[in-house]
Amino acid sequence: MDLIASREGRLGRILLNRPQALNTLTLPMVREFRRALDDFGGDASICAVLVTGAGDRGLCAGGDVRILYELEPAQKRLFADFWREEYELNARIASFPKPYVVIMDGVVMGGGVGISAHGNRRVVTERSRVAMPEVGIGFFPDVGATWLLSRAREIGAYLALSATSVAAADAIEAGLADVLIHAEDISPLIDALATIGAAEDVDVALRRLARHPGNGRLSLHRPLLAAATAHDQVDDIIAAFEREGSEFSLRAAEDISAKSPTALKVTRALLLRAAGAPDVETCLTNEFEAACRMLATHDLYEGIRAAIIDKDRRPKWSPDRLDAVSDETVEDILAGDDTPLPAFKSWDSTPYSAWRG
Repeated sequence: MDLIASREGRLGRILLNRPQALNTLTLPMVREFRRALDDFGGDASICAVLVTGAGDRGLCAGGDVRILYELEPAQKRLFADFWREEYELNARIASFPKPYVVIMDGVVMGGGVGISAHGNRRVVTERSRVAMPEVGIGFFPDVGATWLLSRAREIGAYLALSATSVAAADAIEAGLADVLIHAEDISPLIDALATIGAAEDVDVALRRLARHPGNGRLSLHRPLLAAATAHDQVDDIIAAFEREGSEFSLRAAEDISAKSPTALKVTRALLLRAAGAPDVETCLTNEFEAACRMLATHDLYEGIRAAIIDKDRRPKWSPDRLDAVSDETVEDILAGDDTPLPAFKSWDSTPYSAWRG
């Protein structure tokens, strides 16, 4: 089974069990995840939920976009069903009424961020590498990431546009994680959670094992990032990095410039919209509408080919320049189409409180 739901005492457990594919998500896994979450959320005997990934490489490397690439042209619209149900799950996690503990050990990317960073007890280790790399495959940060990253301000904009992965301290700084523990303490944490008698016991177990994350690499560059990402246009952001001239800035400009021009402009527009959005559901709806239109773009399939299929890491974007992507093209993508939107369902109880350290 690719996803295993189980119970240990008053703890509900969800295990992503596809280690050979770095626990990438499929539609059946998303559906089983949702069923398990709904079951645990509505069961008074369950005090908390724990989400982990099988294997030692990572929690989850995202959605299995290889499936999208391999679909026949007439079938590609079916991938909208995956996004719809995945985004509904992301919103369900964001408002979960009990402690939702997720071990973000190893690789956590794309859809893996969606099932973790919306949770209320997000645990990273010294092995964690967290990223939203979608602009590198001709797409944009989805799964509610525009909500998360827009609230991380300059660090969020940089992560979205550069597709850079970050370690534990920067993930916490960006609001994508809460608690750092040593990887060797994962098993003791799981053992402790299996013996909880009340929701409050979760934080006791986490505080016992928590370590100080220190300063992340990106926190040192906050003023620089703030100045560069104050611009609305991607080409102005790149130019600002180039003018600053430091090694970090020039690398940032190079990293962003290598990504899909269409994806970059759509990403920036979605982030600006998300900054004023009232809730994560609004952002997920905006992302879904854009995602459905991106199914018709060249860059999405070219990006998947270069990164995942042929692995030559040399995508040929079209258009290949930012100034060749018109504002009308971006607006057309953001406008969506007539594909049925996600239907978000509220819990009967209020969301569980955020981590307070």
